[in-house]
Amino acid sequence: MSLRVLIVDDEKPARQRLEDLVDAYEKAERIGSAATGHEAVEAIQKKDPDVVLLDIQMPGLNGLDVVQKIGPRAMPVTIFVTAYDQHALEAFDVAALDYLLKPFEDERFKAAMDRAYRQVHLETVERLRGRLVDLLEEVETGPDADAAPAGTEASGSSSQPSSEPSVENGRGGPVERSDPEDGYLQRIPVRKAKEVRVIAVETVTYFEAEGPYVELHTDDGGRHLIRERMKTLEAQLDPANFCRIHRSTIVNLNFVDAVQPNYEDRYVVVLSTGERLDVSRRRRERFENRFGLSF
Repeated sequence: MSLRVLIVDDEKPARQRLEDLVDAYEKAERIGSAATGHEAVEAIQKKDPDVVLLDIQMPGLNGLDVVQKIGPRAMPVTIFVTAYDQHALEAFDVAALDYLLKPFEDERFKAAMDRAYRQVHLETVERLRGRLVDLLEEVETGPDADAAPAGTEASGSSSQPSSEPSVENGRGGPVERSDPEDGYLQRIPVRKAKEVRVIAVETVTYFEAEGPYVELHTDDGGRHLIRERMKTLEAQLDPANFCRIHRSTIVNLNFVDAVQPNYEDRYVVVLSTGERLDVSRRRRERFENRFGLSF
């Protein structure tokens, strides 16, 4: 699956660089470019791109105005491009997947596109899965379906509340505290095909927000999805072992191998798995306190 990408930037050199980067990204197809906000609105409505690389600071109709015109819920996956960090923070208030702060490196662009690819792929899979679930439920609850036993739901689950974590619509459902002794989450159920796998929290290297889902990255290279809000999940994780380093990332401190200073007084966390994660400026001080950092 190739991403259909629309580029929006009022500066020709910046637009040309984005075009070159998109053309070099093997999982993307450039379907057009726009130099104004009005052109962007028209192109989004006509071409229905998967991803929009959207400059924020444009004369007339700026990037945030474009989102309002289309509507946040109707916007494709959006990566804002900006030279002003305060605009980048505002961008997240309108649900941008990521932002590129000019000037950015090629690797930073690739990382943003990789996130976009995963997001578009997950949304596509989830739509298809939802259709299958609806179809199966329609068949199971049809006129020939067996009646549910008294005191139970049609699915066969008990009507009594359960303290076990739930599973919802083919994904791990909202996680609940499963280990009351210390009050912190220890295991997370994840549905895989026809079974439910139980993932030990201690094996999760980091959690990454993916739209309405959270993706669990485990130390064996596995990836698993649950439907949960990052804020809710963060509250259930042991703060001695987990730290939120970005709006979309919670890292397991036990897998942190190194911390490197990055651009503009930020850090990059290097995991023992080789993965590299950005520490956002807003969460830098808390992260410094946890590690006693002083660069």
